Amino acid sequence: MTDPIRVALVDDHALCRNGLTELLEHRGGMKVVGTTGNPDEVVPMLREQQPDLLVLDLRMPTTDGLSLFRRIRLEGCETPAVILTMSDTEDDLACALRAGVRGYLLKDMEPDDVIDAIARAARGELVVAPAMTAKLAQMLQSGRKGSVKRDLFTSLTEREREILEHLAHGESNKAIARALDISHDTVKLHVRHILSKLNLSSRVEAAVFAVEYRSSPDNELTR
Repeated sequence: MTDPIRVALVDDHALCRNGLTELLEHRGGMKVVGTTGNPDEVVPMLREQQPDLLVLDLRMPTTDGLSLFRRIRLEGCETPAVILTMSDTEDDLACALRAGVRGYLLKDMEPDDVIDAIARAARGELVVAPAMTAKLAQMLQSGRKGSVKRDLFTSLTEREREILEHLAHGESNKAIARALDISHDTVKLHVRHILSKLNLSSRVEAAVFAVEYRSSPDNELTR
């Protein structure tokens, strides 16, 4: 029997925290190991509880979710995060993905869809609310004009191209390490090199680059 997915929740509304806790634990079979509406409590909570995933509100009175996410990273916490918000704007989606979150979900999604998306994110997948997929597709389409450049891709080593292929499938560093039989630290080093060579700021942008490059005529990630 596998251990339940461990989730931490950050939302300034107690009703949202309690409702989501009830949903994830009683219908999703997960374990909510910490909840808070206070940004100052987030890093200590993550360090103490070591959850598999952080579910983070985007709009809070004293801060925004992405600023908090960046602060978490600066503090050395590597817990993957998913945004759960009411905002369905393309700008917020783009900013969230560029920041490196693992997903962008909406609070008006069907409960079972929220459970499924959070479970998939905890397993290392990139998840986006169904209502946002058209906006994501539009972002990808608009980026096709200049972001996919063959000279950038050809600067990658064969191993970096392998890892980029895994990033395109939304795999975590641990999953990539297992698949390629290399260490977790080696994967992290390769990912940093990939981002630097492609002039990108997050693994999500690298995944988008890979999908766009692969979708262009005559391009393959392994070439």
